[in-house]
Amino acid sequence: MTDLVEPARLVWPTTVVRESYLAGELANCLLEGRPTDWLGSAGDDFGGFVAQRRGIRTRWGVPSTMFWYISGENYIGTLMIRHELTPELTEAGGHVGYHVVPPWRRQGHATRMLAAGLAECQQLGLDRVLLTTLPQNEASRRVILANGGVPDGHGRGEDRFWITPS
Repeated sequence: MTDLVEPARLVWPTTVVRESYLAGELANCLLEGRPTDWLGSAGDDFGGFVAQRRGIRTRWGVPSTMFWYISGENYIGTLMIRHELTPELTEAGGHVGYHVVPPWRRQGHATRMLAAGLAECQQLGLDRVLLTTLPQNEASRRVILANGGVPDGHGRGEDRFWITPS
C-alpha cells in the first residue's frame, strides 16, 4: 500500500474513507490485542460515528480536535490535538496523540502527519506542544525528533518532548 493517488492530508473525520477506516482500525486492534467490538457499531452507522468525531469536542477534560490523515479513499491514521493540558496530560499524553494503521506504517506517514498536526497547533495559538511516548516506542521517538522534538524527561512511564511549531 505505498501508492497514493493524491497527497495525504489531515481532514476532519469523513465518510469517504469508510471501508479503509474500518479495515485499518481492525488491523490495528488485532495487532495491538485490543477489543474490536466497537467497529461493529461504527460500521453500522458510520455517518453517525463520523459526526461524533468532527469539530472541537471535550475529551480528557479539555477541548480537543480529531483529524484523520487520508489520501483519496485511503485512511492512513488519526491525529488528536488537545488544546490545553491538565496536570495528568502534562505528565503523560501531551497535546498531540497519533497513530498510523498497519498497512501504512514505515513509509514516513507519521512524520508528515505530525508536521501537519503541528501546523494546526500553531493555528490554535499553541506556542509549545508537548508529546509523550513510551520509552520502547522507537518509531514514535524518531517521528517526534524528526519534527523538532526536544527531550524533557519522563512522566508516568512516558518520555516527554516539547516542540515549538514554526
